[in-house]
Amino acid sequence: MSKVQKMVYLSLLCAIALVIFIIELQIPPIAPIPGLKLGLANMVSLAVLILYGPREALTVLLLRIFLGTIITGKVSTIFFSLAGGLLSNIGMIVLYQYCRKYLSIWIISIVGSILHIVGQLVIAVLITNTPGIFFYAPFLLISSIVSGYFIGWGALFISTHFKKFTLYRQ
Repeated sequence: MSKVQKMVYLSLLCAIALVIFIIELQIPPIAPIPGLKLGLANMVSLAVLILYGPREALTVLLLRIFLGTIITGKVSTIFFSLAGGLLSNIGMIVLYQYCRKYLSIWIISIVGSILHIVGQLVIAVLITNTPGIFFYAPFLLISSIVSGYFIGWGALFISTHFKKFTLYRQ
């Protein structure tokens, strides 16, 4: 695969992640818990990790966060997105690189989802100086386990079908 082809595929996946992110913002809150969201765009980040590797996964994540911030105008959320996204992706990268023989993709995704919540809660406490925010942790962790499971399946689906493209060859 040439560098140009790889860049085109990564750009496509980044655009898909952005569209999913923007659509997800239009979904009304599932429960009255601040910060509770499905995180569906993260399935693209995990799929990029599976398809291309850690550097590309982090690149797509950072592009999605910065472009999503610019498009939506929600600049105040960038710290939460960066903290959760980076901690989540780094955790998934480590698990995928060293434990993929022993752990399924959906388990790696669940761990990433939990790390995402942890990163966001820590930033929320640091910014607001309100440790009571950790009260939401059990509810957020339960939802992250459920959504992480389905995000793992979605990432597996994306990566499996993306490999069927005739031009895609690693």
